[in-house]
Amino acid sequence: MPGISMPLGNMFCSRCGDGFEPHEKIVNSNGELWHPQCFVCAQCFRAFPEGIFYEFEGRKYCEHDFHVLFAPCCGKCGEFVIGRVIKAMNSNWHPRCFRCEMCDKELADLGFIRNQGRALCHECNAEAKAVGLGKYICHKCHGLIDDKPLRFRGEVYHGYHFNCTACGIELTSEAREVRSRPGFAANEMNELYCLRCHDKMGIPICGACRRPIEERVVTALGKHWHVEHFVCAKCEKPFLGHRHYEKKGLAYCETHYHQLFGNLCFVCNQVIAGDVFTALNKAWCVHHFACSVCDQKMNQKTKFYECDLKPVCKKCYDKYPNELRRRLRKAHEQTPKKSPA
Repeated sequence: MPGISMPLGNMFCSRCGDGFEPHEKIVNSNGELWHPQCFVCAQCFRAFPEGIFYEFEGRKYCEHDFHVLFAPCCGKCGEFVIGRVIKAMNSNWHPRCFRCEMCDKELADLGFIRNQGRALCHECNAEAKAVGLGKYICHKCHGLIDDKPLRFRGEVYHGYHFNCTACGIELTSEAREVRSRPGFAANEMNELYCLRCHDKMGIPICGACRRPIEERVVTALGKHWHVEHFVCAKCEKPFLGHRHYEKKGLAYCETHYHQLFGNLCFVCNQVIAGDVFTALNKAWCVHHFACSVCDQKMNQKTKFYECDLKPVCKKCYDKYPNELRRRLRKAHEQTPKKSPA
């Protein structure tokens, strides 16, 4: 090869130690000579693809085996890390793979804080810390909010970051967010007002969330409500225009009002919405007040007898043996009667 001036007999292969034949190809790598068949990966003993090899501690490896033996694997994607390696959290990472586990920002140049086994950016760590203390993080200054937060456009803030749109006074958490007002387009950005200025605007306040109601208003129980906040006191489902029943300052849907304060049919256990038949200390709906023997429907004017706490029509009762009727009559006469209140 060019640049080699020593006699051929003084040249030997760096791997096998044998000499070279005249006109034989010789591989020269950093002054070391090799037979082409000897210039192979120290791990897999195969020729280097496209002549590319990696050298470590005096031994040469193909790219694949060098990665397997010496290159770190990314703790997220599992691929070999070539070039810049981020060592953190007892693992190695590609810079693009080492991210905040809450907001997904790359942390390679931002720095991170270890929080309960998670790598978090400084902002998310502060937020996680605040949640643990039962507090909020201001969306503007990223500081802890010790008092009640001001909620604005879906985020929470210190109130003193804002001023009233009308009078300019510094706001508190009691400020009201207004979505739209007469003369403003529907897509205008929301605005904040102090309580005094808001009250002058005449916008009703929801009895549940205490926030302004700019759209459809439900008026009930002496208060105003957002449609989605006017709910049954028992199941908490919105009425959405359906009928509600009031009891002691609370609103109930039909089903739960009757379950709590109304009547359920002794037979079908369903709410009795219409006429109620009361007999034998039980309530019955129109469809199920019937003779327990022949199943003939009865009404409040139908004469019936009690047998085993169930109603029996006169026709069926007359078919009973005389002795049974005598015992039933005697038991009925011995039943103590309640004194009128």
